[in-house]
Amino acid sequence: MKIKALDVKAGDRIIAYCKNKRQICKVKQILDLGQNNVTLSVFTSEHYRGCLVSCVVRFQGEALVELVS
Repeated sequence: MKIKALDVKAGDRIIAYCKNKRQICKVKQILDLGQNNVTLSVFTSEHYRGCLVSCVVRFQGEALVELVS
């Protein structure tokens, strides 16, 4: 299912490009929710030294983001 980037909430699982790979990410928090862009902090399913890897992804506000069930 796809939703607008502006409608993404913390805790949602989405598909995004993170660390140069398209992968399933869990939204940790919304860093910036502007009119034109949405900036999210997400966790990937990868681990580094026992911790979940996190990264920042950005979408245009009208972009469609794929949710994972």
